[in-house]
Amino acid sequence: MATPEVSLYGEAVLLLAGAVIAAPLFKRIGLGTVLGYIAAGILIGPVARLIADGEEILHIAELGVVFLLFLIGLELKPSRLWALRRDIFGLGLSQVLLTGFILSFLLLTFLPPAAAIIAGFGLALSSTAFGMQILEDTGDTNRRYGQRAFSILLFQDIAIAPLLVLATFLAPFAPEDVRSPLLSIIIAIGTVAGLVLAGRYLLNPLFRFIGNTGAREVMIAAALLLVIGAGLAMQWAGLSMAMGAFIAGVLLAESRYRHELEADIEPFRGILLGLFFMAVGLSLDLTVIQNNLLLIVAAVPALLLIKGLVIFVLAKVFGSTNDDAMRVATLLPQGGEFGFVLFSAAASSGIFSARIASILVAIVTISMALTPLSRRIGDWITNTTLQDDDVMEEDFANAGSDVLMIGFSRFGQITAQMLLAGGVDVTVIDLSAERVTQAGKFGFRIYYGDGCRKDVLEAAGIRRAKIVLVCTHLPSITNRIVDLVSSEYPNAKIYARSWDRAHAIALRKRNVDYELRETVESALVFGRHTLHALGIEDHLAHEIEKDVRQRDEERLAIQQVEGLFAGQEKVFTSPVPEPLIEPKKRREAASAKNKDDGAWSAG
Repeated sequence: MATPEVSLYGEAVLLLAGAVIAAPLFKRIGLGTVLGYIAAGILIGPVARLIADGEEILHIAELGVVFLLFLIGLELKPSRLWALRRDIFGLGLSQVLLTGFILSFLLLTFLPPAAAIIAGFGLALSSTAFGMQILEDTGDTNRRYGQRAFSILLFQDIAIAPLLVLATFLAPFAPEDVRSPLLSIIIAIGTVAGLVLAGRYLLNPLFRFIGNTGAREVMIAAALLLVIGAGLAMQWAGLSMAMGAFIAGVLLAESRYRHELEADIEPFRGILLGLFFMAVGLSLDLTVIQNNLLLIVAAVPALLLIKGLVIFVLAKVFGSTNDDAMRVATLLPQGGEFGFVLFSAAASSGIFSARIASILVAIVTISMALTPLSRRIGDWITNTTLQDDDVMEEDFANAGSDVLMIGFSRFGQITAQMLLAGGVDVTVIDLSAERVTQAGKFGFRIYYGDGCRKDVLEAAGIRRAKIVLVCTHLPSITNRIVDLVSSEYPNAKIYARSWDRAHAIALRKRNVDYELRETVESALVFGRHTLHALGIEDHLAHEIEKDVRQRDEERLAIQQVEGLFAGQEKVFTSPVPEPLIEPKKRREAASAKNKDDGAWSAG
């Protein structure tokens, strides 16, 4: 018989092997890593029966959802969260109430009133883990529809607390240690207030103290302690662990330690969230599905259809476009992990039987597994490509410095390094939400915004800027920005990145203070190193580089006056027989003259 340690290690190896094989495979064929994790769990657990304790693994793996909510909180400043209040408490509340009432009414046909209410509202909850993972995989977290989906999920996480209280009210019997509703509310409010106060006055000094020790492993331990501790505190207060972790993340969103914490937690989040999806597959009871196959086959598509339709209508009511409403509706029609918690509590308190709880869990699990498919259906229905202007605009808190950079692709990033190394502060705006998110994780002061709009330039602090760096890569966009800045802010110097010779000439005609083709300097340095590798002396290679640069500049000046095809005599079209003969002659003559002068002086 295998020892417990060997069995534990064996399970770990099976889970890791399943993840390593299934996730990339499903990603490669276009079904997504989430479905791959679930498929691996089903194969390892219910099919092969290699791991039997799927429920226990699911309980541990729920920490992945907790860590996910913490990282989401780190990305949301309190001011940004306040800006989402209409979607959270308007759209989110409406979705839970309307979906819950409709499903409860339909379930009255099969269940007693108390059981129908708990089952209906439990099925109204969607999966935070699935929804947010898909948004992160597609880079849509910051898009308008992604923010709306997140708002619905966030309210659902808040709603689990009153739903558990409701289950206590409706239960025919309950554990003796159940608190009174009033006491539960007082404890919940007190815990949230305590967490907010601790975040405001204790967390930053604590991380500053730990950071000064230089012990990285202690910082990682402190990050884990913070997330799990906040989650357990909220769970004790009757709320969800995920909500506690989210609040802790929001409280640290403006902390100087935000990026360090994010880097420390991210590996745990990724591993545990993958384990969570595998545990969903492991915990699927194939016997329950087999014995109630017709019921489940009818219930799952009905749930997806009803819930998706309600979300679509409500998203439209709250101002979403048809495409955005469809994306939200096809992202969140499934049941959620908090439904497991609610159904388990209802079964233990006698609201419905263990058999009903198992059927509901099976419905939720299968609906989760179908989420990637429903999302693909949504993409097929909308049949449109998301544009960067589908993203919510960033706030411009603390924006403004001597240099305003518009565009942060590879050209702008290298330029920013030069400026920052020189002690110059830079404010950056960019129209790519993905680039803004990624650069923000590295600590850059970067904001989402369209540099072609005057109000965005004002918000970004252009009136404080001495120099405006236009580093966008499309000539048409660069020209529009240059024209806008020249007309509205004549005192600001404009340095612009040009695309090619024609664009460089166009920018010079707009009287920019400086322009540079994005490839010219790198090509000159590249050519000089090639000459050096071919045996030409280093000083001569530098002279050649200087001569080519001068010829290029003279040709541009001619082209400005005479047109793009002028100045051909400045271009080398065949090898020069004796490279830079004139510079060499001048140098030799100067050397001889100095020698003669020296001899005359000595004489």
